[in-house]
Amino acid sequence: MPSISNKVHLSAVITTFNNAATLARCLASLNLNGLPLTDEILVLDSGSTDNSVAIATSHGAKVETKAFSNYSEQKQHAIELAEHDWVLLLDADEWLSQKLRERLQQWRQQPPSADAYRLQRREWLLWQWQHKWSKPVTPIRLFDRRTSRMNSVPVHAALVCDGQVDTLKAALLHTGEADIHTKVEKINEYSSGQAEWRGSRQFLRLRMLVYPGFAFWREYLLRRQFLNGWAGFIAARSAAFYAFLKYAKAYELTRKEQDD
Repeated sequence: MPSISNKVHLSAVITTFNNAATLARCLASLNLNGLPLTDEILVLDSGSTDNSVAIATSHGAKVETKAFSNYSEQKQHAIELAEHDWVLLLDADEWLSQKLRERLQQWRQQPPSADAYRLQRREWLLWQWQHKWSKPVTPIRLFDRRTSRMNSVPVHAALVCDGQVDTLKAALLHTGEADIHTKVEKINEYSSGQAEWRGSRQFLRLRMLVYPGFAFWREYLLRRQFLNGWAGFIAARSAAFYAFLKYAKAYELTRKEQDD
């Protein structure tokens, strides 16, 4: 197999905090047939107390540390620390499928046709992979940082691009939550973060009444979670519960501020 072209210099960027259970698989997926898919692997750790840093180092990653502030700022800081302008941004519980590795290798052989690329993320839903016909999440993860940046949303922060965006049609695999208990814990944590964000404080009573139902049917029908059986039903109900909690908590904070 020919060696990877140097036409596109690429940095893989990963943020970590106690991700020893999944990080090795993430890092191992950045190789294809023994050849590295990126010129650099940069890991920004926020104070892990497990073996995350040691695992990153053993895979040849450059490790930096920064105290966690919020998801948006942490990821943006990691992006800025990268050596190269083209960045592949991953979570520590994600990894590249074989097809995505091959597509990424092909992509590096020629000049980019866009400023950023969406990846098709395939989710592990509690006890099964999501059905191939259910709608994947397609976040921007491969991008030129000169035209892309993290938005300011503190939870569920995402990349936005000022230029042309295309899609690499191959699966980015995501571990997701192993059980309902873990999923509910994450929903509780994320909904508290969203409630504290001032941008979500308008029409809260109406949102509590209406939006959870919309969130359920959006997941169950539009994203085709019904194809995933009971795992899909639970995922859709969890999305509705999350929608309710973030607005209920925001309403609670508003009431407390008014009382003060």
